[in-house]
Amino acid sequence: MTTAIGLFAGACSSLGFLPQVVRTIRTGHAADLSIAWLLIFGTGVAAWLVYGLLRPDLAIILTNGLTLFLVVVLAVAKVALRPAP
Repeated sequence: MTTAIGLFAGACSSLGFLPQVVRTIRTGHAADLSIAWLLIFGTGVAAWLVYGLLRPDLAIILTNGLTLFLVVVLAVAKVALRPAP
């Protein structure tokens, strides 16, 4: 039961990033995203992923893996979609 609650909570938190990822890719505009926030948040999520791997805790591993993937997509978009000077 605990794992199911963790998976549900993590899925809600992780999938909260999906609309931003879809919007960023669809519009081709990432200027409003803070690279500092992406780096700090991504580092925290990566640390949670490592923590989950060391425990091992499936809910922590899956949900933070998904969140890290979405944050990396946003960070790559932020760098790749920079307007030409």
